[in-house]
Amino acid sequence: MLPLEGVRVLAVEQYGAGPFGTMFLADQGAEVIKIENPRDGGDMARDVGPYFLAEHDSLFFQAFNRNKKSVTLDLSDPQGQAVFHDLVRSADAVASNLRGDVPAKLGLTYAHLGAHNPKIVCAHLSAYGRTGPRAAWPGYDYLMQAEAGYFSLTGEPGSPPSRLGLSVVDFMTGLTLAYALLAALTGARASGTGRDIDVSLFDTAMFNLSYLAAWYLNEGVVTERLPRSAHPSLTPCQLYKTADGWIFLMCNKEKFWPALCAKLDRPEWAEDPRFRRFKDRLANRDVVTEILDQALSARTTAEWLEHFAGVVPAAPIHDVAGALDNPFVAGRDGIQTLEHPARGTFRLVSAPVRCEGEEPPAGRAPDLGADTDRVLRDLGYDAARIARLREQGIV
Repeated sequence: MLPLEGVRVLAVEQYGAGPFGTMFLADQGAEVIKIENPRDGGDMARDVGPYFLAEHDSLFFQAFNRNKKSVTLDLSDPQGQAVFHDLVRSADAVASNLRGDVPAKLGLTYAHLGAHNPKIVCAHLSAYGRTGPRAAWPGYDYLMQAEAGYFSLTGEPGSPPSRLGLSVVDFMTGLTLAYALLAALTGARASGTGRDIDVSLFDTAMFNLSYLAAWYLNEGVVTERLPRSAHPSLTPCQLYKTADGWIFLMCNKEKFWPALCAKLDRPEWAEDPRFRRFKDRLANRDVVTEILDQALSARTTAEWLEHFAGVVPAAPIHDVAGALDNPFVAGRDGIQTLEHPARGTFRLVSAPVRCEGEEPPAGRAPDLGADTDRVLRDLGYDAARIARLREQGIV
């Protein structure tokens, strides 16, 4: 039995951040029901190309919506609201990722839904929060990276400001949504009373500044980009040259510097006063880079990785293909194969949370409205009532 079996989440979600978060819940057994508008084609991610398994079924959409169900429902219509309230009575939580002013307009807050289910948790993900001067602003990952300082920390010094290569703010905020929902659900089950709980892209982007924020707020230090993606204080921790390319070393504990020196047959470096401690190596970072480049250029990256294995923290520099074709990924069952009626099979990266003794669910993302009739029948709606709702465009 997966940890979240028996938990029902109604997800009024679209695109990336919210669906990424609720997929964590679905992968652990929660019944996540996407509520999609029948009048506009549902989640816009269904049509985000350029790669599709079928019409209105993109690989982009599949990557965010594995193991979920889909119910079509027009929440802007009073009849749709009545159906939604029936669903709320059967649910544990409502998750949304909408512009900050929209949940109240659509009746997705605890003030609207608590009367129908006092235990309901209403977890909201927005760009800038549901209160304040930016509540009605749209917002996206790269905007947050720009405003929260990420562009100033990414890339080589002297190059144009650069974003991270992935939508990391979307992903982190989605994961924060899943955490917040489960935290609130734990409280609701203990107290019998649900609540609203909020996360935002902006707040998460700022929170992730972490120790760099602490340095600035308390010491006035503005961390900037460093050559070769170096750590701002720990050395060696950056890219180094090998005979055929690059290797990333990450000696982030003092014990790894003498281990590296021994593996390089340079044990005397470990006792050199210029390199003995982190602060010494930081003061002499350019010298460390020079001597390590020279030593590491004697072998290929693959040869060094085999030589360092389990002793010195090191990694190759892969592109996306190299990352996914890595034999270690296959050995970890890191790729999941799913069935698809049009494609036969397709593959996604496996969920990162492993539950010992349980096979991870492997359901593809749902077709638009695929579960509408079944879910409504489970609520007690008969065929005639469902047909009327469908004729009126409510479902």
